[in-house]
Parts: sequence; C-alpha cells; structure tokens
Amino acid sequence: MSALLPDTPNRKWLVVIAAPKEWQAIAPALAQRSVTPLPPEWSLINLAARFDAVLSGVGKANAAGATARLLDPARHTGVVSLGIAGALPGADPAPGSTVIATSSVMGDEGVRAADGLISLASLNFPPTPEGEAVAASPHLLEALAPLTAMRAPVATVSNCSGTDALARELARRTGAAAEAMEGAAVGASTRRVMGPDAPFIELRVISNTTGDRARQHWDLPRALLALADLARAL
Repeated sequence: MSALLPDTPNRKWLVVIAAPKEWQAIAPALAQRSVTPLPPEWSLINLAARFDAVLSGVGKANAAGATARLLDPARHTGVVSLGIAGALPGADPAPGSTVIATSSVMGDEGVRAADGLISLASLNFPPTPEGEAVAASPHLLEALAPLTAMRAPVATVSNCSGTDALARELARRTGAAAEAMEGAAVGASTRRVMGPDAPFIELRVISNTTGDRARQHWDLPRALLALADLARAL
C-alpha cells in the first residue's frame, strides 16, 4: 500500500502522540528506523521527510498545549492525533481494530446534573471552534478509505468509563464508538492555530473494552502492534 496521507510540497504532518508506549510503537514506524531515546514531552521531533511528531503527555490539557505550542502553519500541512482507545458499547469495535474518527467529541465537558451531563456547548461555552466536536477533514477521510476500519465519532474524556452505566451513557450521548483522552483537544488547537479548514484527523486502535473495570478486556500488546502497522500505512 502506498502512503495514504496526501503530501504538500515543503510541509510535513504533525503527529500528536500521548503516551510513551504509544510513542515507542508509532515513532519507529513513521521514521522507518529506530527512534531512541524517548524524547522530552512537548518537543518537536523530526521523524522523517513527511512527519514531525510530539510526545504530548496524556490528557486534554497536555494535548491541546503541545499542539498549540508546536504546530507551525509554515512547516506543517495538518495534524494527526494517533493512539489507542477503549471500545464503547453498541459499536463494540474489536481489540486491535482501527477506528477512524469522523469527529472528535468532547465527552465530559460541562455540568453534571441529576439527569445527566449538561454540555458546555448547550451552556453557550463551546469547547471547540465547531461546538462540542471537531470534524475530521473530509479529504482525509477519503484518503484513508483503503484502510480496513470502523468510521465513527470518538469521544475525548478526562474520566474514562469504569462502570457499565458510564460507558453506556457516554456512547448514547456522543454517538461515539470509542473513548480516548486527547483527540478533540488536538483538533481544537489545530483549528484555532491554522484556521477552520485546517487538515485534522484522529486515528485510534482499540486496546480495551470499557465499563466495569473488573470485567474489562485488555490486549495492549496486540493494539500496539496494530498501531505500528497503522502508522506505517500513513
């Protein structure tokens, strides 16, 4: 398979990676060489002719800050948020499978009331330039069509779903197939720095189920191998 992400002359993709284990899977695959040692967080790393990357740290604040600090419209053509995620009930993507986020949805920003979450957007404080979610760029969804993957929203959360009730509620409210902790924050910073049409997409490989922690199923080694394969395809 030839490289999937479109090239722009004299520009590179910025790939935002949250956690060290994700970095260790993704960075060598993008660079097509060994990449050691682990870089400091929030440092721009030149991996290859087509890719820069940053180890952002986990969570929305780290992801948004690292993206805003390092994204350079004169250097970068767009941004990819790449990592692992937990499967939400309903869609139930399988461990090791890929989810291409059609949108990256802020999953738990707002006010928790007796009858559920009141979103920031509904309170007229939208957390992204587009409201509650950041849409994937249509041309990137088209470019990634050759991938065998589920296409669905992915929720960005600060509190992962450790009970069945929380997992069901998040899936129902957001329509997401999976939850992770950075995508919408990366997307929001991308669109604020580069403008509303900035190329952005979130790609996730499923590492675990969500819901009751005692019954969650994890296969992190399988997910990291699949994550490396996904990075090589880009």
